[in-house]
Amino acid sequence: MMNFTDKANFIWSVADLLRGDFKQSEYGKVILPFTVLRRFDCVLAPTKDKILEMNKTLTVSNKTPIFKKLTGHDYYNVSQFDFAKLIDDSNAIDTNLRDYINGFSDDVKDILDKFEIFTVIEKLKKANLLYLVVQKFSELDLAADNVDNLEMGYMYEELIRRFSELSNETAGEHFTPREVIELMVDLLFDPDMDEMTKEGKVVTIFDPACGTGGMLSVAQNKMIATNTKTTVIPFGQELNPETYATCKSDMILKGNTNSKIVLGNSFSEDGFVGQTFDYMLSNPPFGVEWKKVEKFIKDEALNQGFSGRFGAGTPRISDGSLLFLQHMISKMTPKDKGGSRLGIVFNGSPLFTGDAGSGESEIRKWIIENDLLEAIVALPDQLFYNTGISTYVWILTNRKADRRKGKIRLVNGVSYFEKMRKSLGNKRNVINEQNRADLVRLYSMFEPHEDYKDFDNADFGYSKITVERPVYDNEGKPELDKKGNKKADSSLRDTEIVPLKEDINEYFKREVFPHVTDAWIDQSKTKIGYEIPFTRHFYKFVPLRVSADIMAEIKELEEKIAKNLLEVLAE
Repeated sequence: MMNFTDKANFIWSVADLLRGDFKQSEYGKVILPFTVLRRFDCVLAPTKDKILEMNKTLTVSNKTPIFKKLTGHDYYNVSQFDFAKLIDDSNAIDTNLRDYINGFSDDVKDILDKFEIFTVIEKLKKANLLYLVVQKFSELDLAADNVDNLEMGYMYEELIRRFSELSNETAGEHFTPREVIELMVDLLFDPDMDEMTKEGKVVTIFDPACGTGGMLSVAQNKMIATNTKTTVIPFGQELNPETYATCKSDMILKGNTNSKIVLGNSFSEDGFVGQTFDYMLSNPPFGVEWKKVEKFIKDEALNQGFSGRFGAGTPRISDGSLLFLQHMISKMTPKDKGGSRLGIVFNGSPLFTGDAGSGESEIRKWIIENDLLEAIVALPDQLFYNTGISTYVWILTNRKADRRKGKIRLVNGVSYFEKMRKSLGNKRNVINEQNRADLVRLYSMFEPHEDYKDFDNADFGYSKITVERPVYDNEGKPELDKKGNKKADSSLRDTEIVPLKEDINEYFKREVFPHVTDAWIDQSKTKIGYEIPFTRHFYKFVPLRVSADIMAEIKELEEKIAKNLLEVLAE
């Protein structure tokens, strides 16, 4: 009997049929929906005849509840066809397959519609491949007693991973490397492992940019592996129809009857209004503008304030990353009802972009002053398929342990990786199992270590003060306004950044006044800002090389070049 990897390999072999007529990046558009079809076909086979009989004899208008009860699943099919009958008639394969697909219940038809299954069928037909593909899948036994839901889920995830890696130029849009997800899940669950071993626990997980569902799947698998009696209910929302279909079909294949995957823009079409979740994790797209939903978001921020999702502020239009984070925070379960933990992947921009008073700074200020930010882990670069930039995992919670209250931990994980033998797009590094364990230990430990630092929340805040100097008249005296105050010379205006923990007046006396004795602070213009200069805190000075050593190397290279040149000319 084939295990799930063998079955995934068998399904993968369909790609041999497609080669030449389909691009590599299109293989998944064919194989994933047909895998779903074949699984449903096998699972429904034992009740197929009974369903057909009842469909003819039942007179009630709504047959759906009866059919679902009979099949024992949330889906059914009332077409006379199945894969066995489809391959009996090669001449009518196109018509019969369409009839078969249209016989499914609405939720399955919705998935297949988002896969654009009929467009795929038409393309296979034109390439004279439709019958061969159906025949190939008919050889695969995906019956429930041969492949349980968990195995089916693993197999489907394996196919998704392969297709995402095969199409690495776009993989980063909807696929997060497995080891990054596993690290995020471990960081999220680490403080709660004892709680997770309790019987009868029901846990909800949510991803507002769920893509093909990788984060939801890994989190669910981790929880079940920890405690098989835990009930895990995944929730997700996805903007792209095809990746939505992939995620939703994965949930159905695993038997997640209570899960809910929604198609639409999480900002303007929130599919989970008023709902809260125990755990949340996401890898929203980096640096994607939100101009299309600008009016909706700004209207909500203005009209609902902190009663809505974006009360803390809105970032610059070119990057909506911090909007995703606020969206997730709005779905935290209140602390008195158990609280929530969330993890999100960002590039470096949300750490420091935006001056004091800007949308980004105000969002950071709100998050930190409400003691929601627990830790940030800097990841190695070149982990993702479509970008080699540095990335960071932010961990937030509204139920910090006592020892972490008022604190934020920065973990420098940039060196915890190994090189891949073969790169995949921009992905050249991988976090192996030992690296992951080390990073989780750095997050949880309290013994001294050079790769983590704990800070007070206020360490990341600062006051931006405006320093004014007077306008002088022809006699060298300061000019006064109507109220008798000195007029400020805007051409001499300057600003200073003062750490939040430091007294502004003391700073001014020490750093400014000795140099410009006529200056003063315009208190009305003081702004509080927050930024997290991560790399600065782990910077290590590397002494410059001795000039004599550099000159010696240059001389040696010159001699080597001259020697090689003489050899070439001698020939």
